[in-house]
Amino acid sequence: MQKNYAAIQATGAELIAISSDGEAATKQNVQNQGLKFVVLADPDVKIISDYNVVNPGNNRIARPASYVLQKNGTIAWKSLDGVAVRIPTAQILKELGKL
Repeated sequence: MQKNYAAIQATGAELIAISSDGEAATKQNVQNQGLKFVVLADPDVKIISDYNVVNPGNNRIARPASYVLQKNGTIAWKSLDGVAVRIPTAQILKELGKL
């Protein structure tokens, strides 16, 4: 997602990721990977649970998922992917273009 971050921002959107790691580990991961977008720490798995993306094989982590939210916070589109599957950024950009 980092290499497509500028394209996402060019649509007027913002990219936010959520990690089940604690704050320190999330911050270290962001730094190690040189991420420029926001990554939120969710060690209690509250947000991950609220969005129904808990990994069925490990309830301490999220499965890959993508959401496009409208400015008012409602979900315009979502993709709940398999454990080893990532939705192509081109698909996300297509959905952003529909807003």
